[in-house]
Amino acid sequence: MHDSQAQHWLARSRAAVWHPCTQMKRHETLPIIPIARADGIWLQDFDGRRYIDGVSSWWVNLFGHNQPRIKQALKDQLDTLEHVILAGFTHQPVVELSERLAALTGLGHAFYGSDGASATEIALKMSFHYWRNHGQTQKTRFLSLEHSYHGETVGALAVTDVPLFSDTYAPLLQHNLRAPSPDARRAAPGETAADVARRAAAALETLLQQHGHEIAAFIIEPLVQGAAGMVMYDPLYLAEARRLCDQYRVHLIADEIAVGFGRTGTLFACEQAAIRADFLCLSKGITGGYLPLSCVLTTDDIYAAFYDDDVSRGFLHSHSYTGNALACRAALTVLDIFEDEQVIAANLATAALFSRHLAEIAAHPAVRHFRQRGMIWAFDVDCQRADFGPAFFSLMLQQGCLVRPIGKTVYFMPPYIIEESHMRQLIDATLMALTQLLAGDRPSSRPETALP
Repeated sequence: MHDSQAQHWLARSRAAVWHPCTQMKRHETLPIIPIARADGIWLQDFDGRRYIDGVSSWWVNLFGHNQPRIKQALKDQLDTLEHVILAGFTHQPVVELSERLAALTGLGHAFYGSDGASATEIALKMSFHYWRNHGQTQKTRFLSLEHSYHGETVGALAVTDVPLFSDTYAPLLQHNLRAPSPDARRAAPGETAADVARRAAAALETLLQQHGHEIAAFIIEPLVQGAAGMVMYDPLYLAEARRLCDQYRVHLIADEIAVGFGRTGTLFACEQAAIRADFLCLSKGITGGYLPLSCVLTTDDIYAAFYDDDVSRGFLHSHSYTGNALACRAALTVLDIFEDEQVIAANLATAALFSRHLAEIAAHPAVRHFRQRGMIWAFDVDCQRADFGPAFFSLMLQQGCLVRPIGKTVYFMPPYIIEESHMRQLIDATLMALTQLLAGDRPSSRPETALP
């Protein structure tokens, strides 16, 4: 019965659903897996087969599936208010969430959207409009890092440097500027990640010297560039970026959509450089993986630039589900869990334990640049197979693990509730998959890694 149910939902999904980030033709040979239920770190299909959610369901699920506190909060909220238009109205959850995020970040008013790309669009438009309201209409361009990813709507793609996503739509996109990535893997022999950061900061300053007068904002993924292959860099670069943006009068937008809410070892990644951005973009883990929500926090100075009798000077951007009451209640519960259960401290111990276990993968002869930042682990694989990513993904599924490589970079970004037995299953499955994929492949001699 279960197998027939799985085939039933698989057939219906292929006939009706256009799946994201997918060449659908691939699913002629790599079946879509219909998921029946989920609990804790586990996803379960209609056959009863379980899979460790090693990527937190696209980096959103912080505390596991079927989380009792978030579930109960949503049930309670359903008895009072599910949603109301936020233009001309307000409600308790959105007010309380805005207050708590402001207290945590030192930023003022919060503007809400539904997903990460929406947050990027909001921040870019706010920055452009701020300068326009101040009479600096020449500030119309944006600066981002090479290999950056900030979403896939047209404005967000214009500051994204992942050709697979952006090249097709190039004629639609604004021409912006790119700064060299401070990718710590670029360290020369004898260099540290901080040396790479200083070199990249010097290149950033050159760009700002030349183009600062026309740049509205520099948008950056703090500490980890996710879609680039979990590129990690030294916090020194963030501090330098903040100093240079102040010097050349350019806004700093911190895209913490993927790295916020404890993922890098602090509640927000910018804390590790002791900086405050002009705009902070949040989404993904903000609701613990339960409901779509994004938020842009900004300074009182930027808010004041829109506060005027002239309607056209206001920020007239909107989304139908802006500040949804259910989503805000889920986000408030996420903040409660962080506070009540001392999640940041617990994650430090969890990360140390997983890193110790992962030492045998770091020592594997085909592994390059093993790296870790908080609750994110990644490594590159020296493998000549063009199909490495989908082949690795498929082999891991066969061993009950959901892990989606980015090219030839394998990463783990599990829910924070991961236990030692789950770690061992992920590691054993990874070693088995590497053995199978590298059979007959002849990797080059292993260089020194550039990351700790």
